[in-house]
Amino acid sequence: MGRRRLCFGGYHFEGSRKMSWRLEGTYFENCNCDMVCPCATSGLTVPADNDRCQVALAFHVDTGDVNGVDVGGLTVCVVADTPALMGGGGWKVGLLMDAAASAGQAEALGAVFGGQLGGPMENLAALIGEMAGMESLEMAYANDGRRHRVRIGSAVDMAVEDFVSPMDRTELGVKVSGIGFPADTLAAGTASTGRVDVFGMTWDNAGKNSFSAPFAWSA
Repeated sequence: MGRRRLCFGGYHFEGSRKMSWRLEGTYFENCNCDMVCPCATSGLTVPADNDRCQVALAFHVDTGDVNGVDVGGLTVCVVADTPALMGGGGWKVGLLMDAAASAGQAEALGAVFGGQLGGPMENLAALIGEMAGMESLEMAYANDGRRHRVRIGSAVDMAVEDFVSPMDRTELGVKVSGIGFPADTLAAGTASTGRVDVFGMTWDNAGKNSFSAPFAWSA
């Protein structure tokens, strides 16, 4: 089997295209749709609520291994600005890497989240028109099951809470199933803070849509 040099924003990962990897943890996102984003619920076939979709997705890896590299305990954030119809492509995407990651860990996670090692991110690669790069920043990620927050240097400050209907006596919250990416079932919510300023992408999505879920990826 041949070996390929893989990269994302200047990071390189030497490895077989068929190498095995797995990541498990929690994720949340915040976009500028009003609530329950039509992009996610339609498989990217229905336009967003606005002319552009501006979204940040934060992934905290509880346990993970990429070709023998332990990546547990690290956080990664994907930031994207796309046309309203996300399935049409033309995305601008940047990757923020946890400064706590070693060079080897950053290379491994960069290859996974860049889509070069297969898995869910590979399916999005054809939609990316501009790869803005990857930056390493200090990150603080918090998750209590219903409230989720990440602070990433001066680049990202997002805090969201899963929505519980006042008519829901179970208090389990609103869930949307059959999504597929980044997990099959997502908890819907809203953001109290949704500020992004990095890679030439700047917005504030406070009060707008959020999703959260445990995720388990492998390839």
